Amino acid sequence: MIGEVWRLPNLLSLSRVVLTPVIAADILADRYERALTLLFVAGVTDLFDGILARRLRQESRFGAYADPVADKILMSAVFLSLGFARAAPAWLIALILGRDAAILGVAAIVVRRTGKRSFPPSFWGKLSTFVQIGTALVLMAERAGQLERALPLTEWAIQLCAVTTAWSGVHYAWRAWRTL
Repeated sequence: MIGEVWRLPNLLSLSRVVLTPVIAADILADRYERALTLLFVAGVTDLFDGILARRLRQESRFGAYADPVADKILMSAVFLSLGFARAAPAWLIALILGRDAAILGVAAIVVRRTGKRSFPPSFWGKLSTFVQIGTALVLMAERAGQLERALPLTEWAIQLCAVTTAWSGVHYAWRAWRTL
């Protein structure tokens, strides 16, 4: 398992964890342009870690855990920071964090009751993460002065983020119910 860490796809996942405090600090310090760039880079690593793992045949148990954990760490920190900066609505942050907490709680119950430890991401979970990254990018671009608030893009992004986050939570709950 230790050797798996050094595989390129896993290093890409870990890079998101390393970038997280820098992005959060930039948001809190009102350095949105740099935060925007770094979050874009982090989003690209999320896109490519799985693709590379499959193409290079470097799928690993470590990567199966590291990728979703890195996503949750990144998105939680980014949205909490956007919330503290008053750049994202509190209800959206509560929805994102609440869904993630519920997923972790339900996963713990499934492990305890069934012993099952494999929780592959669903299409809806991947879509939700993609939309969350996109929404955070839109919110930061607006704060950086690269988007006009008058554009409906920000509100559309927030609403799409809420819908995909909620739906993926429902879908994960349904999968857990079937497993139990």
